[in-house]
Amino acid sequence: MNLLEYYQNRHYFNENYLLRKTQIPQHGDVNLYGVRGAGKSAMILNFLEDTSKEHTLYIDMDDPSLILSTLTPISLQQHIDKFSITLLVLDHYSKDCLPYFPNVERLIIISRIKIDNSLFTPLELFPLDYEEFISFDSSISLSNGFNHFLRRGTLPAMAKLQKSNSTAMKTFMQHCFSDNEQKLLIILAQHHTKHLTTHQIYTFAKEKFKVSKDWLYKTIKYFTQEKLLLFIDDKYQKSGKKMLLFDFAFAKYLTIGQPFIMQFDTMIALALMKHRIYIETLGIHGYVTKENELIIPAPFESEESIWVKSQSKFSLYKKHNIKKVIIVTVANTYEYHIEKLHFEALPFDEWSVIISEED
Repeated sequence: MNLLEYYQNRHYFNENYLLRKTQIPQHGDVNLYGVRGAGKSAMILNFLEDTSKEHTLYIDMDDPSLILSTLTPISLQQHIDKFSITLLVLDHYSKDCLPYFPNVERLIIISRIKIDNSLFTPLELFPLDYEEFISFDSSISLSNGFNHFLRRGTLPAMAKLQKSNSTAMKTFMQHCFSDNEQKLLIILAQHHTKHLTTHQIYTFAKEKFKVSKDWLYKTIKYFTQEKLLLFIDDKYQKSGKKMLLFDFAFAKYLTIGQPFIMQFDTMIALALMKHRIYIETLGIHGYVTKENELIIPAPFESEESIWVKSQSKFSLYKKHNIKKVIIVTVANTYEYHIEKLHFEALPFDEWSVIISEED
């Protein structure tokens, strides 16, 4: 039995899979892409359970069997023709794995970064949003959902855990990142939510470990393309962009003593970006959408405290033509006006559902 026959005869299954909001289309060539750990492989394996095993070929391009074996479009095409394969799935595909794709009725490519091919329908899978997280564990109630979300984060593998996720985080980091990438991630976590340039990141990194400028710039570019690393433009200050890692719980795992407000701030920014709401930062004052809505993270502040701060910043809001201010809290709800500007405070769990419905 050759390697491709071995792959075709393997039976893949995915225990306890829970449906995601993103779904693979039933027809056409598809490129399912997204950050590592988002659940792409779990999604495709669940999808394959309802397909004809006889005419489906699933290949994990990270399979160690391929390290010493050569996979070519010619060998793939011969197998496709010989066994009448109608669906070919290439998981963990990276740029230039193959010089060209074989001819098959349907092709699904799973990658970290969107492939540059207009023949594929691009389908991006983000890590979990709050609603998806709640659905992953039936033991979580609405009253304690926020605390579980804060502790476990947005990665599906972590969301299913019943106890501490530190061991799972360690396994994820060691499995998915090289030694130098792990070191760089720790540097990034130490400067999480700060305004940075790539040159500043390089300066911080070279003080801690041996690293070439070429490697670091290339890796930062790749991390950014994959959306492991997010840079947000600032309307208020032009020196550097606000830098965030893709998961607030992972960023906390990599650092010591990360304050709660930093996690909460990241949680809000990631929620907006996952629902494809374009944002810029307004300095340290919050996030501004294209509709000039300002979102302010204020987990525990009282209405009186926020009202006083709003008065002092009102001229800034007018200068940037803010139309509405949403104050995202942990549990507080209130609203008020200053002149014609409406301020509304909502708990994170309610607010996240609202932006999900608007998506």
